[in-house]
Amino acid sequence: MNSIYDITVIDINGEMVKMDAYRGDVILVVNTATECGFTPQYENLQDLYEKYHARGFAILDFPCDQFGHQAPGTNSEIATFCSTRFGVTFPQFTKIDVNGDNQSDLFRYLKLYLPFNGFDMSNDMSQMMDKMLRTMDANYEKNPDIKWNFTKFLIDRSGRPVARFEPTDSIEKVDLAINALL
Repeated sequence: MNSIYDITVIDINGEMVKMDAYRGDVILVVNTATECGFTPQYENLQDLYEKYHARGFAILDFPCDQFGHQAPGTNSEIATFCSTRFGVTFPQFTKIDVNGDNQSDLFRYLKLYLPFNGFDMSNDMSQMMDKMLRTMDANYEKNPDIKWNFTKFLIDRSGRPVARFEPTDSIEKVDLAINALL
């Protein structure tokens, strides 16, 4: 796969979607979970979508149940939760794996270009995440994998991955990066 536009994903309704459908857009790809401490970020994501969608911005939501079993439920239950609880209107996709043998091609591609680069240790949540992950794997920071729910990848209009945001990064930091690309 030479380009993100060569990848096909499956939407929340089971339909195949070529990433090429988003060619020319600035895209934020997010792995999400409905029962995570970071779940309230859905509200911030919806705000960003409403703020920038008309300017060619898309958020693509990929539920993932690999971190603490925090994305239980069917695709339909997840979609209903997101729309009723947070008013989510951005595209949602079927539940996937972001790490391991069954990881999606999209996340394999994104991690190749934007591997894990550490947490911003200036905030308490990052320090807590670092401590938790280090108890599971003393060298967790040495692999490119997704570390937790709500990791975000920003892709420019030409399909190039340009920034990775960990779940502990501020939404303001994400907003500034999106605005700069628009």
